[in-house]
Amino acid sequence: MNPSTDNKASQAKDIMTPHVKSVPHTWTMQKFAAFLSDNNISGSPVANDQGDLIGIATLKDIADFHLNSVSSSYESQLSEEELKEARRLRMMIFEGMAKLPVEVGDIMTPIIFSVDEETTIVDVSKLMMKEHLHRVFVKKGEELTGIITTYDLLKVIVDGAQ
Repeated sequence: MNPSTDNKASQAKDIMTPHVKSVPHTWTMQKFAAFLSDNNISGSPVANDQGDLIGIATLKDIADFHLNSVSSSYESQLSEEELKEARRLRMMIFEGMAKLPVEVGDIMTPIIFSVDEETTIVDVSKLMMKEHLHRVFVKKGEELTGIITTYDLLKVIVDGAQ
């Protein structure tokens, strides 16, 4: 079946990327960031010690962790002197946090959205739009067989237009 000629009948298995790379929940955030960069990806499923998927971790999770650790919502209420002291304390805290090993399990989202291999591309797209997802995992029964990203869906559109 060619997804570019029959988008409504095409299934998740037709456009998914197989061989999903998962990471252990015990990896440090730094090791995870390097893994994402080395593999040119923005997220990965997270597995527990038994190899079962327990969540997903992304670059956004790393950014959210850093942003939440240095929240500045209170700064508008501080004097100039208090602002200087707050910045000094924040730098001390941030430097201390950098020394603590934050694990992937600490920053991941413990929800996994997945579809069956037989799910239509239209239904995959609807799920991704409804839940504001950039990726959805593809399963055959309980086995993870692939991933569909927004890039994969854009490729279907472009291939269909040619």
